[in-house]
Amino acid sequence: MLVMTIMSRSSCLALVLLCLYNLSFLEAFNNGFSAEMIHRDSSKSPFYQPTETQIQRVANAVRRSIDRANHFNQHFVNPNKVQSPITLLYDGDYLLSYLAGTPPFPVYGILDTGSDMVSLQCQLCATCYNDTGPMFDPSYSKTYKNLPCSSTTCQLVKGTTCSSDKRKNCEYTQNYKDGSHSQGDLSVETLTLGSTNGSFVTFPRTVIGCIRNTNLSFDTTGIVGLGSGPMSLISQLSSSIGGKFSYCLAPTSIMSSKLNLGDVAVVSGDGVVSTPIVLRHGQTFYYLTLEAFSVGNKRIEFGSSSFGSSGKGNIIIDSATTFTLLPHDVYSKLESAVVDVVKLERVVDPLKQFKLCYKSTFVKLDIPVIVAHFNGADIKLNAINTFIVAGDGVVCLAFLPSQTGAIFGNLAQQNFLVGYDLQKKIISFKPTDCTKQ
Repeated sequence: MLVMTIMSRSSCLALVLLCLYNLSFLEAFNNGFSAEMIHRDSSKSPFYQPTETQIQRVANAVRRSIDRANHFNQHFVNPNKVQSPITLLYDGDYLLSYLAGTPPFPVYGILDTGSDMVSLQCQLCATCYNDTGPMFDPSYSKTYKNLPCSSTTCQLVKGTTCSSDKRKNCEYTQNYKDGSHSQGDLSVETLTLGSTNGSFVTFPRTVIGCIRNTNLSFDTTGIVGLGSGPMSLISQLSSSIGGKFSYCLAPTSIMSSKLNLGDVAVVSGDGVVSTPIVLRHGQTFYYLTLEAFSVGNKRIEFGSSSFGSSGKGNIIIDSATTFTLLPHDVYSKLESAVVDVVKLERVVDPLKQFKLCYKSTFVKLDIPVIVAHFNGADIKLNAINTFIVAGDGVVCLAFLPSQTGAIFGNLAQQNFLVGYDLQKKIISFKPTDCTKQ
């Protein structure tokens, strides 16, 4: 009864706001659309833990980054297959608040360029993470509809089957090498996003994954997939937003960040550099080609990674992985180059996760700019992109060695306006104070 009361109050409030500020789909995208994002460690976040220390938060971010890299490595599909996997990835750092259903029900989802589905935990999911309050109940929504297994959409998604009852609805199952799994219904539903100007925009008949059973350890109610797969939010809105979206990630959890869709997502002006996106058939990830790093006068060649032997598309850019993960040999050379130029006292990492740490604070941190040389774009990474506070008076190099490929994480992307143009197949970077966006 208490859960029903909470659901009713939340839905009523959302409905009132929606009626006051609702915009039509076409009106919203005449000039594009921007939405606020919050960090999972923000006091506004449903996952905020006021007793958690900075050290605990960094340790959790390391765990998430490593889990995510391992998870990515399990989901490379045969490039000859036309089906797209539903990629449900643990948890990430930046959350988008939106409304699902009619009447609208408030939901939080991890903003994830490495996923190809908008997925949310649904009522009656016995094994879902539910510490954040009541889940979305599709039986209360007038616009929720299960997709039949005969639908074209169902055929596009890998791992789908027909329900055993007479309805013959489209169900999906994902099984992972570590024994975890996720099961649910492939459906369509009305989603509503609030904009930064106080208005709302509604997206009818959006394909979603309604999670009914999972033992995955992501601690959020869902995922907002921005990947290149056909069922991601970006792909479903492609004709309206021109294949353009961008984000500006603030380097502090106190300030909100911004997601832009459509014309307002265009990155232009002084200081913009762009690099080609490498897309692979049947995969949702955005690959870039990283040629080298520079630390002072020393250049560390990157070459290929386990993601591709040709050297093209050798690193994934990802919004939901905190740290940048590099192959062991590249990481070792980068660490050595940093050691050669940084003249601070080295200390042991109190978290036992990072290999290179110094006794210092960010205020007194004297380190060189590390330049990431992508194909056609040199990106200057400052201290906030390359080091992290790992303890009282301890800062550590915020890169991790990996045996499962390479990921350009969101810490390295902070204070950049990062724009994706899927028509031109480029990603652009512009140095920006994201706390002022």
